[in-house]
Amino acid sequence: MKHGMKVGDVATVVATVTAEQFAQFEGSVVHPAYSTVSMVYHMEWASRKIILPFLEDGEEGIGAAVSVKHIAPTGEGTTVTVVATVTEIKGNIIVTKVEARNERGLIGVGEVKQAILPKEDIQQKLLESIQ
Repeated sequence: MKHGMKVGDVATVVATVTAEQFAQFEGSVVHPAYSTVSMVYHMEWASRKIILPFLEDGEEGIGAAVSVKHIAPTGEGTTVTVVATVTEIKGNIIVTKVEARNERGLIGVGEVKQAILPKEDIQQKLLESIQ
């Protein structure tokens, strides 16, 4: 991992809620609202944006843990802004605090952990998982 990442670094993802992001299972919409699955996706994406400039050739980030609390609903057409902030760097583990907001306020909070590993190690683990 390249030097320079520090606690306090921030990245943001902004998305407009669409029907594809509604809470649904097997194509059946449960609620016409921004799903927790979509929130987790945006939280992971904001966290990933932080590490991208610091990856060396031959390295990749991989999810290690996600913890999310979905606080409030948000409907179609609203804007969701997700902010990830680095709170801890322990060797190859990067921890971010994440917050999701819409125009009315806070809709979700959580934490994302990513591990920075050699691509070869990740590939080997994937091969082992299917054998």
